[in-house]
Amino acid sequence: MVLAVAVFVFTLFLVIVQPKGLGIGWGALIGAVVALALGVVHLQNIPTVWGIVWNATLTFVGLIIISLLLDEAGFFHWAALHMARAGGGHGRRLFPLIILLGALVAAFFANDGAALILTPIVLAMLVALGFSPVAALAFVMGTGFIADTTSLPFVISNLVNIVSADFFGIPFRRYAMVMVPVDLVAGLATFAVLWIYFRRDIPRDYDLNRLEDPVTAIKDPLLFALSWPVLALLLASYFLAGRLHVPVSLLTGLAALILLMVAARVWRAGRGTVVPVGRVLREAPWQIVLFSLGMYLVVYGLRDAGLTAWLARLLQGLAAHGLMTATIGTGFVAAFLSAIMNNMPTVLVGSLAIHDVGTIPVATREAMIYANVIGCDIGPKFTPIGSLATLLWLHVLARKGQTISWRTYMRAGLIMTPAVLLTTLAALGFWLRYLG
Repeated sequence: MVLAVAVFVFTLFLVIVQPKGLGIGWGALIGAVVALALGVVHLQNIPTVWGIVWNATLTFVGLIIISLLLDEAGFFHWAALHMARAGGGHGRRLFPLIILLGALVAAFFANDGAALILTPIVLAMLVALGFSPVAALAFVMGTGFIADTTSLPFVISNLVNIVSADFFGIPFRRYAMVMVPVDLVAGLATFAVLWIYFRRDIPRDYDLNRLEDPVTAIKDPLLFALSWPVLALLLASYFLAGRLHVPVSLLTGLAALILLMVAARVWRAGRGTVVPVGRVLREAPWQIVLFSLGMYLVVYGLRDAGLTAWLARLLQGLAAHGLMTATIGTGFVAAFLSAIMNNMPTVLVGSLAIHDVGTIPVATREAMIYANVIGCDIGPKFTPIGSLATLLWLHVLARKGQTISWRTYMRAGLIMTPAVLLTTLAALGFWLRYLG
């Protein structure tokens, strides 16, 4: 156990600190090699782990490529400007509209899309409107929080969701049936705590005349126009994927390929293109492929060392007290582990533990599966190291001149996150009872 934990801590250090610019994928891969060399895991574990993570990893890469293409086309900038105009010059109307936009982007383009792509756009818009640094911080923190807390509704809304749904074989339709209503509660709870925490920092008015016309944000009209039917068809196909036994990564990859071909104007040999397709492909998160395989190999070593067996006994005790206790308890355990050891390894540790729990009611086991997802989606907001997306988000903001210290982040996270997490988990428990 001690050796497996030591290798995990070493790997997590490489991934989070990234010494000398070491990518997260290479850091995780080094950890996996160390784990193999020390006998913490074995070569025969590699196919098992890849079988767990391949669909989730490739789906995530496809979604980010789509997000990057749409960002280059001006899609998100256009949406943010429309929200700003809908605010009508009233800051306290703009705040919930930006929060709503963040929730929608998180739902359909994953939490990383909302945090890493939308947040800088919102920040630039606020600067153009002349918002003070304090006011801008309220909107930026709001966008960052909503990106994770409302990344629940669909399997594709968070890499954590995809890993869990694949592990337990949950169809896209069933997942959405359970989590869409729960996500609505999470969104309302998040807005409520954000409003209470930041309401004094939100300006009452802003000058609409300082906003550019949303149409000017569209850099590639053809890609912008065709993205709507492609995205609509992609979402519809997700609901059919389970019945047709088609992996969601294939559907996402196909949609990404279509948009790449449109952006590259392949029928004109690349002439007259606006979107830098080569740069988009270079900036795609290919490191996440190495990260998924490497990190989950290390996590598999924790299972063999007995960590998941210990966690399974804890969850078994929670399950003995009924569905609601199991739901809230599992969610908070997952949130705590996510906050201190990152949500990506936590979701697999939690899934393995739930799988190993003894005989319990089917409804209770299902509640624990979804509670694990909620804890891993919302729990990272406790600390900056809870998710890689948050660390990258803080880095991107610092490059844009908006520095958020760990102390500032954690003060907000420790105050706001528990209420959102508890409300969301309670909503899950009540909703599953209603569904029967």
